[in-house]
Amino acid sequence: MNKKDFIHRLNRTYVMERSHAFITFPAITVYLLFTNSLLDIVFLLYGLILCIFILFQGQHYFKLKLQRLKGITFDQNTSLSFFRKSKKLNLIYIGLIPFIFILQIFLNNWTLKTENLINWAIAVNMFGVLEHINYYNRQLMIDNSSDINYVIKNRKLKVASLAKDLLENEI
Repeated sequence: MNKKDFIHRLNRTYVMERSHAFITFPAITVYLLFTNSLLDIVFLLYGLILCIFILFQGQHYFKLKLQRLKGITFDQNTSLSFFRKSKKLNLIYIGLIPFIFILQIFLNNWTLKTENLINWAIAVNMFGVLEHINYYNRQLMIDNSSDINYVIKNRKLKVASLAKDLLENEI
């Protein structure tokens, strides 16, 4: 893939992640707040906020990658510090998922109510976990022939670009 194609692909990914972090998931959150009782959707809202937080990190990473490719300078140490801290916070927030799930059940008199969108809540929370893995561990997004060829040839997923950048720049 040449530099121009790579910039185009990164730009497309950046715009998509940014729109999800700033428009799609916040809009869903607002809609749910207006159409449901807060007590019924605590777990779902937690998952949406987790996704927004992690998608924000992803779009920021893609923005920085684009800036680097276009020759725009930025403070690399500040950026690396941001991602290291974000990774730790993600793990804390992911660790809280079972407790928020228990809180949701408690708020609903120890019952799982499908009308409270519990299946969606589980899916959204799992999506947040998968997004963290996709950015900070293994690239789960396989969206081009190069990625497919890598997986077939190596029989494993690529190490995520952000994970590589953090590893290469450890202090």
